[in-house]
Amino acid sequence: MRKPELAAAIAEKADLTKEQANRVLNAVLDEITNALHKKDSVTLVGFGTFLQRHRGARTGKNPQTGEPVKIKASNTVAFKPGKFLKDSVNPDSVKPAKSAKPAAAAQDAKPAKAAVAKAPAAKKK
Repeated sequence: MRKPELAAAIAEKADLTKEQANRVLNAVLDEITNALHKKDSVTLVGFGTFLQRHRGARTGKNPQTGEPVKIKASNTVAFKPGKFLKDSVNPDSVKPAKSAKPAAAAQDAKPAKAAVAKAPAAKKK
């Protein structure tokens, strides 16, 4: 999906004109860009986080000649996807919630002894 298609989808879902949706999309992208320029991160809960990362200077290799090449240090943009986005992309990897044990199995199980000693209570000031 390209930017005009995204703006059209926003217009349809938000009941806006395509021009209004395009302005909204441009405003959002501008604010993300400005925040990253200021070395701020932008977190959209459930979707993910945009952040600026520093890449140190390093030695690379010219793929044509194989000779070493010095690569300067630079800043780059990273995106760390949120849980909802990861789960929507990988629906098979979502683990089902643990269900309660069947009643018969729970009755047969022997109660476990507490092996953890209680810590002394902290004194209140």
